[in-house]
Amino acid sequence: MCNLIPVSKTVGANRIVPTISIPYPLGDPQTSKEDQWKLRYHRTKVALEALATDIEEPTVFHV
Repeated sequence: MCNLIPVSKTVGANRIVPTISIPYPLGDPQTSKEDQWKLRYHRTKVALEALATDIEEPTVFHV
């Protein structure tokens, strides 16, 4: 999980799940706690699915 996709590709990450921002990768303090929980739950689910996915080249998983 990262917020700087080009950097992740450059260093050779094979599975990339985009996050939101540098200071708040899995949250947005401008939203309610319920919305933050939903956001975190969804992004974490995508990340776990990315780990279970067979890939042959670096892949960015869309959220």
